Amino acid sequence: MTIRIAQIWRHPIKAHGREPLDHVTLTKGRTLPWDRRWAVAHEASKADGSEWVPCANFSRGAKAPELMAVAAQSDLAANTVTLSHPDRPDLTFDPDGDAAAFLDWVRPLMPQDRAASTRLIRVPGRGMTDTNFPSIALNNLASHRAVEGRLGRSLSPLRWRGNILFDGAAPWEEFDWIGKSLRIGGAELTVRERIGRCLATTANPETGKRDANTLGILKEGWNHTDFGVYAEVTMSGQIAVDDKIEVL
Repeated sequence: MTIRIAQIWRHPIKAHGREPLDHVTLTKGRTLPWDRRWAVAHEASKADGSEWVPCANFSRGAKAPELMAVAAQSDLAANTVTLSHPDRPDLTFDPDGDAAAFLDWVRPLMPQDRAASTRLIRVPGRGMTDTNFPSIALNNLASHRAVEGRLGRSLSPLRWRGNILFDGAAPWEEFDWIGKSLRIGGAELTVRERIGRCLATTANPETGKRDANTLGILKEGWNHTDFGVYAEVTMSGQIAVDDKIEVL
C-alpha cells in the first residue's frame, strides 16, 4: 500500500492550540513554518528567548490538561493567532505585542498548584520543539489504530500533537525508519529518533480532560511509551495532504 500524508498540523504556540493545513513549504534545517513559533514560559522558567531550552521551562499539556483542548488559527500577514477553547471566548492577538491579553485568557485553564504562565517567548528562526534540533513530528495512523484497538475505543489522533499524520504503513513501521531518509512531496527529511510520550496524551483534545491511559496502553502492549518519530528537513520543498511518502 502507498504511504501518503493524511493530515498536516502546526501548533503556533507550543502546547496552546493546533491548526490544520492543506499544504506547506518545508525549509532545510527548520521546523514547519510557524510551528511552536512561540512558547509560554512559566514563573520558574529559565528561558529568555535567546536560545532553545527544554520543554520543562514551558507551560504544557502534561501539567495542564485543559490546554489540550485549545485550537488555533494563524494569520501570518497580520502576525496574529486566534485561540479557541470550549470553556473560553475566542481570542485574537499578536503574540509579539499583546502577551497580557493571552495570559489573562489562558489563566483559567491552568491548575492552581502549577507554576503560573508569565510570558511568551520566541527564538528568531527556531521553533521551540521538544528536541534540541528543529524537528518535524511524524505520526503513523496505523500505530494510532493499534493503540485504539488495545484500549477498546476510539481516540483522536490529535492527542499526539504531530505535524504530519500519515497512513498506508504497517503499525509501528515508522520506528524502522530511524536513520533513513524520506521523500515527501517536494521535500526530503531524515528520521532521527522516536518520540517519547508524556501525560499530555492522556487528555482529550475536545474536552481537555484526562480520559485515556495512553502511556499505560503503550507500556502494556509494546513495552515502551513512544509514539511517532522526529525527522529533520534535509531538502526544502512543498508538501501537501495526499502526497506520497517514500523511504529512500
